[in-house]
Amino acid sequence: MSSLDESLLSMEKLDRTSPELWPEQIPGMLDFAPFSSFATNGAKDAWTADFTSEDMTLLNQFSNLSMPALISEVKRLHDLAYQLGLEEAKEMTRGKYLNILSKRRR
Repeated sequence: MSSLDESLLSMEKLDRTSPELWPEQIPGMLDFAPFSSFATNGAKDAWTADFTSEDMTLLNQFSNLSMPALISEVKRLHDLAYQLGLEEAKEMTRGKYLNILSKRRR
């Protein structure tokens, strides 16, 4: 490996384990707060309030997938997110060594 390649090498460890992103704050609390209580006057649910028609179409497509097809799609999205993480780590390391991420002095 040349010295340039070694200087651009990222030492960040990106393994496939994932932390729990949204842990339940109080265990069992979700059992007492059903999702139907978040609806607004029987109209559109609060969780879909900001969805566009394209978002709703995609949601309907996912809801019509079989279990194996849905699992396959989730795996594909997971792999894509992992690849994006690798690319981001590489670019951040490159930016660090090119000194483009430091604060500018005036």
